Amino acid sequence: MSKDHLNLRWNPFDIPDEEVDFVNGLRTVCGAGDPLSRNGCAVHIYVCNVSMTNSALYNSDGDFLIVPQQGTLDITTEFGKLCVSPNEICVIQQGMRFSVGVQGPSRGYILEVYNAHFILPNLGPIGANGLANPRDFLTPVAWYEDRDVDGFRIISKYQGHLFEALQGHSPFDVVAWHGNYVPYKYNLKHFMVINATAFDHADPSIFTVLTCPGTKPGVAIADFVIFPPRWAVQEHTFRPPYYHRNCMSEFMGLIYGNYEAKEEGFKPGGASLHSMMTPHGPDVDCFNGASTAELTPVRVADGTQSFMFETSLGLGLTQWGEETCRKIDSDYYKCWQGLKKSFDLNWKPTPKK
Repeated sequence: MSKDHLNLRWNPFDIPDEEVDFVNGLRTVCGAGDPLSRNGCAVHIYVCNVSMTNSALYNSDGDFLIVPQQGTLDITTEFGKLCVSPNEICVIQQGMRFSVGVQGPSRGYILEVYNAHFILPNLGPIGANGLANPRDFLTPVAWYEDRDVDGFRIISKYQGHLFEALQGHSPFDVVAWHGNYVPYKYNLKHFMVINATAFDHADPSIFTVLTCPGTKPGVAIADFVIFPPRWAVQEHTFRPPYYHRNCMSEFMGLIYGNYEAKEEGFKPGGASLHSMMTPHGPDVDCFNGASTAELTPVRVADGTQSFMFETSLGLGLTQWGEETCRKIDSDYYKCWQGLKKSFDLNWKPTPKK
């Protein structure tokens, strides 16, 4: 176990050698609240290597936001099909039946919310265009199959448990649909980045793709935030994320590449959790490099894509997330141990004229 229980990092979660489908490969890492009262969220990972066969899952508890990290997902829903690759996301809303096909070893992350549905964040003074634009979200074209099956398994996730019933035909026999309560996907490369162009480090809320709002205005049950490739041009500024304490819990994952604030240790398919009001920030190498770098315009995060599930709730670990997975990096705290004091004892303020 890490010496710092409030700041945790997981090494990449293992994809099993034996045959495991999407449902059997679901594992809950942490969460808050509960689906009985329809309040809270949960963070899951999935690891699988075979497709679901003659079976479908639906979530009675809330909505799934699925972030593939390795392997493309071929998702069949009652509304049609979705092909979701790494650097894309999809949202399967409450009650929608779906089946996941894979083409090989696959791994990814899931943010589940119980309260409401994901929506685009309020753009406020940004105006009409920016961040994730509505035009870039895709919904399925209607598709159906009329197929009799002896013992098609319908799996329901209800109050945090899985229940199963059998029926004699495929549930994907919906000929057409209308309305706007549908599953959808989004390619993260279409995100329109907003950033500071003069000085200071902007709050990462400017990188919010989707949010699930809470009852208190401005406070989210959960946000899905990304850190995409972009320019950094600020002057007189420590450009990486500064050392801070947050009123939110931050669960981060890495789809590919190296995260800008921690080039070593944080690996694709792994994760980190920084609990609310617990100090954290860049590692030693990032701090030293950014503190001495010439502040010319530079590209940031090219060849990488990290993300964050951020919530106003305190995330509690499951036994699997804390112990069973055996993936917690017990040396994570050491990435800050080499930070040195930078106070100049001989410094004196310049007298005012």
